Amino acid sequence: MRVSHLGWLARNLVAAGVLAAAIFGFAGQAAAQRGGPQPPAGPPAPVPPEVAIARPSAAELESVQASLKKFVESADPATKAILDKYPDLIAVRAPSPNSAIAPSLSFGFRAKHDANVERAKQGGIDVLFMGDSITDFWRNPNGPFAGKPVFDKYFGEMKVANFGISGDTTQGVLYRLQNGEGQGFTPKAVMLMIGTNNTGRNSAAEIAEGMGAIVLEMKKDLPNVKILLLAVFPRQAPDNPARKTIADINKIISKLDDGKQVFYLDIGGKFLDEGGNIPRDVMSDALHPSAKGYEIWAEAVKEPLAKLLK
Repeated sequence: MRVSHLGWLARNLVAAGVLAAAIFGFAGQAAAQRGGPQPPAGPPAPVPPEVAIARPSAAELESVQASLKKFVESADPATKAILDKYPDLIAVRAPSPNSAIAPSLSFGFRAKHDANVERAKQGGIDVLFMGDSITDFWRNPNGPFAGKPVFDKYFGEMKVANFGISGDTTQGVLYRLQNGEGQGFTPKAVMLMIGTNNTGRNSAAEIAEGMGAIVLEMKKDLPNVKILLLAVFPRQAPDNPARKTIADINKIISKLDDGKQVFYLDIGGKFLDEGGNIPRDVMSDALHPSAKGYEIWAEAVKEPLAKLLK
């Protein structure tokens, strides 16, 4: 009986081992496809003063810390006892780093990034579309977010490169520009639409900094380019918190318009009805334009782009 039990145990351990190997093998393949662990973000990119968040200097922090120390030392015994028990109850803390200006690219975007770099090396680009899925879907030939028929109608005769990557963020665009998507070619104009994917993790001020950092990077990489900086498109219902965040972002980034190289354009209102809602035939998911939405977009930017190309 004991031998049979040992045999049963051995067979099941072997089976379990094979199953575990299969599971971890698939996980390893998936990890390999993703490229392994996410690398750390790069150092914060420079930000134009027009959108920079006010941050205390080291001297200012030191001054406040000294004042806090005096306050604690002069506190009554009961207060001191509480602060001794909870030392982090009162503290001087510097603002958290802004992830929206720290260049970083998700591994899932690597293939598209590499393809964009190769396209940049080929040159022959007059207009660059840069952004996330809203820009990426100009390529869609059909489906609920079919932008290609509209693209062909309005921009088919132009030398356009589409560097939109679905799901990307300001930090992703910064990484891409710094690592090949901003080198090797000399476009005349860029249409930039980015920021909406940051709204779940960054404040309006942080996102505006990220967009400003992108504009600054483009000025450095493509010194002669004209930038059509689009306001972040509206999304969701009028009472959704994302609407206010987007409105705040756009108010800040409008300051980047210098009338020479950067031209801010807000076409968001064209996607809304009289009640401020987004009609389903314009954006069926209240985020991504439909063919009708892309038609609205194209109509709104065709003349501004034409002026920049001149």
